[in-house]
Amino acid sequence: MKTIMLYAVMAATMLAAPVSAQDVSAFDQCKSCHVVTAPDGRNIAGRGRTGPNLYGIIGQPAGYQPDFNYSPGTVAARDAGLVWTQANLAEFISNPTAFLQDFTGDDSVRSRMSYRTRTGQAEVAAFLASVR
Repeated sequence: MKTIMLYAVMAATMLAAPVSAQDVSAFDQCKSCHVVTAPDGRNIAGRGRTGPNLYGIIGQPAGYQPDFNYSPGTVAARDAGLVWTQANLAEFISNPTAFLQDFTGDDSVRSRMSYRTRTGQAEVAAFLASVR
């Protein structure tokens, strides 16, 4: 059953409608630190250089970009098997350190992402799922 649901989620993500201006606006609170740039170099959103490029993050393991220096907490979550979904990404951006601590079971881990989204977490995650 889990496999069928996983394939259904993957299919829905692949068939997502093109990104609209409204979808991009969900990313406004993230764009000062992050960018969404396609592999062909096309910038979709953002201008930040502090955080990693978030293009194609949904379905990827945490800390998947080899050229970015992730926090030990993010690396620990990746090593523990964290793969980004819309749901867990929305949870992460509302409180990054608490999410990593809960996921790893280690209260000493920290996230370098200090910003916490107060609203629109699901919309941000949906936007990021739409850019693949």
